[in-house]
Amino acid sequence: MPVRQHPLPRHHAGSEAVTTLAAGRAHGTDGAAVAAATVDAASHASAPMTSATWDTAALERVLGGIEPALQVRVIAETGSTNTDLLDLARADAPGLARPRLLVAEQQVQGRGRQGRVWQSARGASLTFSLALPLAPRDWSGLSLAVGVALAEALEPADPARPARVGLKWPNDLWLRDAAPATAPGRKLGGILIETVACAGERVCVVGVGLNLLPQPVTQLGSGFACLHELEPGIASGPLALARMAPALLRALRHFERDGLEPFAARYAARDVLRGRPVRTTLAALPGGRAEGVDASGALRVRDAQDALHLVHAGDVSIRLETDLAGREG
Repeated sequence: MPVRQHPLPRHHAGSEAVTTLAAGRAHGTDGAAVAAATVDAASHASAPMTSATWDTAALERVLGGIEPALQVRVIAETGSTNTDLLDLARADAPGLARPRLLVAEQQVQGRGRQGRVWQSARGASLTFSLALPLAPRDWSGLSLAVGVALAEALEPADPARPARVGLKWPNDLWLRDAAPATAPGRKLGGILIETVACAGERVCVVGVGLNLLPQPVTQLGSGFACLHELEPGIASGPLALARMAPALLRALRHFERDGLEPFAARYAARDVLRGRPVRTTLAALPGGRAEGVDASGALRVRDAQDALHLVHAGDVSIRLETDLAGREG
């Protein structure tokens, strides 16, 4: 998932997420639909009941210790949690944009990067969005910092062994297989970051989609992985959310203060593209070898003529070593 914004100055990679623009109301959601979508299912008799046990009061207390006044809602179904929170932010009174966490057991119009559809299934996926007024000096690399926070929440760093939860620039979580040196892994989750201007401040909405359990999916060039493969004991929406939401909230405030730099080394430790052949959709750089990211979060790619390029936009995909036909991985 990436950062779309409405409208901001051009940002650089982490970037690509931050530079994809989308104007107006996505999916034509009206105010009534948004209001219905954000009412706590427990207090809205006409809404479909959620199927899992979500202790929203306990989570709100934990998150409130980090971000006072943050509101937590869990609903059975919506079109897109990002769209719902963007619309709510637009409706807030000037200067009073409220931090919100919205969880949907199922999204029927979930969005990925470049308008792709995010596939999810009730009970087998976790889909949520966090809205927060944010004012960093530089937005560059935000999706990388978010990825680091989520990866470490699911799998804390252990110097004694390589991390299995990897990060694919600019906004995907991957699960490495048992031999990370020989294979980059498969897609575990994605991040979509969007921002909206609200009466002098900018609200950042971070959407997260995570595969929890095996499920039928189609047309996944990057493969499919789920949290159950890594740690079966937390492969449920409430348990995974309890780990991820506090880490995400802290990371956003940390990024706001200090930018990408505190996250850079931690990102490098989980970078699944580094040292691998990649190809891009950029006409001037059809392919090359990834060499990590620079201080702004731009992807460094060295081409066949040994020239180094910084990729700030475009779709970068892994070309697997064993795939002689160059099929996208």
